Amino acid sequence: MEFIDLKTQYKLYKDEIDKKISANLNNASFINGSDVRELENTLAAYVGVKHAVACSNGTDALLIALMAYGIKKGDEIITTPFTFAATAEVICMLGATPVFVDIEERTYNIDVTKIASKITKYTKGIIPVSLYGQAADMDEINRIAKKHGLFVIEDACQSFGAVYKGKKSCALSDVSATSFFPSKPLGCYGDGGMMFTDDDELASKLRCVANHGQQGRYNHVMLGLNFRLDTIQAGILLAKFKHFEDEAEKRKTIGAKYTEMFKGSEVITPYLAPYTDRCVYAQYSIRVNNREDVIKKLNEAGVPTAVHYPMPLHLQPAYLYLGGKKGDYPVSEAVAREIMSLPMHPFLKDAEIESIVSLF
Repeated sequence: MEFIDLKTQYKLYKDEIDKKISANLNNASFINGSDVRELENTLAAYVGVKHAVACSNGTDALLIALMAYGIKKGDEIITTPFTFAATAEVICMLGATPVFVDIEERTYNIDVTKIASKITKYTKGIIPVSLYGQAADMDEINRIAKKHGLFVIEDACQSFGAVYKGKKSCALSDVSATSFFPSKPLGCYGDGGMMFTDDDELASKLRCVANHGQQGRYNHVMLGLNFRLDTIQAGILLAKFKHFEDEAEKRKTIGAKYTEMFKGSEVITPYLAPYTDRCVYAQYSIRVNNREDVIKKLNEAGVPTAVHYPMPLHLQPAYLYLGGKKGDYPVSEAVAREIMSLPMHPFLKDAEIESIVSLF
């Protein structure tokens, strides 16, 4: 059994993927080839925004957005401690300070009721994470941000294809960042990322930062780096995107089947907020009291598992300089002790789900 079955996916779409790879090898346009622009236009239309800017990976997408806003030492960015390190590390890399806000106990997304109390004169923006494939409560986050003159960057690295109140994730804030890491709902065969915005000026800055700060060849108007997405990966994503909406619906259905089959057990299954029209289940994550025992039992039965995430960021060694300690964010700490992820991909069969659930 596969945790994420990329092999089956490739076999199903092999001809389309291979055709794209071959075409880009033959035309030798490996950087900024036509497939990059086609991908940007295709995904911007799908999400429902004016601009999509391709880049090297999801982490860089977040970093580029912060650079485009001119974030520097002394600035503060509000975010969640219950996420992958990339969300906070990009803030720190610019000399700014991540200010953590605890999560909701059911969605595991940032607790919007606790954001306002963390805003100071140094706060510049908010980076909510749409964790596990479900968008955060973006309307309320945007309302708070507007009231205080802050920008919002949706960390949508796990939620491309999710739907919130009829709108796609990545179209819910000033700018958003997503990842095309191979295991993501839409993944390439290496690293890749994308930023989305309706702001013309911001889009221009994002594109500039992502290409060495250039506006026109050798005309460097701001600090930037090489954050480009290569054309082969763009071609692969275009081939796979043709099947993405079908896969996203299958993820939704499989997540619902898991949850239904767990009814009556002591397992805490994912909670979908009323504003969630579709969760794409980048992970199907449950909570159990005896996690290590459960993982051992599942692994011995040939069922792969993962833990997203075993330690909140405020307790990670790299971030202890921020002064965090145990007890600061009790919900994040409690969830980190109990959370675990089960196999989730569009090709998971009902019999496989039944066999997994039967082990609990």
